[in-house]
Amino acid sequence: MAIRKVITRILRILALLLGVLALSFLSGCWNWFVEKQVFFPDTTIAQTPADFDLPFEDIWFTSSDSVRLHGWLIPASPSNHIFLFCHGNAGNISHRLDNVRLLNQRGISVFIFDYRGYGRSDGRISEKGFYLDSEAAYQVVRKWADEHEAKLVVFGRSLGGIAATHVGATQHCNGLILESTFTNMGAMAGAHYPLPFAERILKNRLNAVGEIGGVQVPVLFFHGDNDKIVPIRLGRALYEAAPNPKEFVVIPGAGHNDTFYVAGKDYFDKLESFLDKL
Repeated sequence: MAIRKVITRILRILALLLGVLALSFLSGCWNWFVEKQVFFPDTTIAQTPADFDLPFEDIWFTSSDSVRLHGWLIPASPSNHIFLFCHGNAGNISHRLDNVRLLNQRGISVFIFDYRGYGRSDGRISEKGFYLDSEAAYQVVRKWADEHEAKLVVFGRSLGGIAATHVGATQHCNGLILESTFTNMGAMAGAHYPLPFAERILKNRLNAVGEIGGVQVPVLFFHGDNDKIVPIRLGRALYEAAPNPKEFVVIPGAGHNDTFYVAGKDYFDKLESFLDKL
């Protein structure tokens, strides 16, 4: 009987261990699946700031977990502000240069960087790495802003707005700009994939609405009313959760990626007005 009890206990322990291993494996698979649906890195640099006649510096820097990252520092002259530009989920920094050029023409310096696995940055993208990379990029911009006595503004478009919110809530900056940004991954899943419990399961992933309460600087929101990727109601929900001072700017007729094209001069005038008040 004693031997049978020992064997039963061992079997129970083994079953428990197998259960833990199975849950760990399934969790890892789930994380991999979610991140594959979110991040779409491109390693090909299509063009550089030189193709737009922009002065720039290649910046190599390292995340806190020792991943080597790449970005471009594109200064304007004169410039009282520098943007930490957190781009969206697809492509890389070379696909945002037309936007950077227009910012440069308005006297705004920009540091735009690639997350791990994007462009020339090493590593493989993950949600954790996404935050670590934005924190490391912030340190680059913080140093430049201090040296040049410039105001630091964190700018994020689409998924990049999640990283920008994280930085704005955890680091010192002068302003935060969020464009075409959503509340959390669960809300996005609910908007596009009507699967049972998807929103509840994913509500803590890429969770800007959970962090934005920690932002202590003015926040400017842009959103197109014809955005088919991030419904404007998700942008408004993030705006409602943000502390004051804040402003939500609707761009009539704009979709997800064409806000600054559609609004044109009005878009950049609003940016400048926001910056002047900081």
